Amino acid sequence: MPAVRRSLLLKSFWRIHRWIYARSGGQIGSKIMGTQVIRLTTLGRKSGQPRSVLLNGFLVDGEYVVVGSNAGAESHSHWYLNLATNPAVKFEVGGLQIEAVARTTQGDERDRLWSEVTSADPSYAEYPRRTEREIPIVVLERQNEDNQQ
Repeated sequence: MPAVRRSLLLKSFWRIHRWIYARSGGQIGSKIMGTQVIRLTTLGRKSGQPRSVLLNGFLVDGEYVVVGSNAGAESHSHWYLNLATNPAVKFEVGGLQIEAVARTTQGDERDRLWSEVTSADPSYAEYPRRTEREIPIVVLERQNEDNQQ
C-alpha cells in the first residue's frame, strides 16, 4: 500500500476511525491492514489537557514504537510536540491502559527501529523523501505494569 498523503478524505477517515474506536472501546479499529493501532494520550503543551490520537504501534523488543511521520509533512505532529514537552503519556492497546514515558530515539537505535518499522510497513519509507526534517521514532517505555488493567 502506498504512503498516505494528507487530504480532506484522509482527515475524514481519521475522524470516523477515532469515533468508531472510542465507541467500541478499541474493539473495532484496533487493526488496520494488519497493523496494530494504539490510542496515545499526551498532555497538550499549551492547554495541559489530555489529547488523544490513534497511531500505528509497532511492537519491537517488547516495547511499543510510534513514528512521528505526520504523513511526511514539514512540521511535527501536535502529539509529538506534546510528548516532547511532557514525555509522560498513556496508551491503549488491546483494551489495556498503559502508563509510559515517551523517548525519542537517536543514532544506531533510531536506525535499527526505522528498519523494523519499514520492514513491517514499507509505506513509511516514502515519508523521509517528502520532508527535510528527521522523522522521530519514539519508544513508549511502560511504567508500573503491575498496576495496569
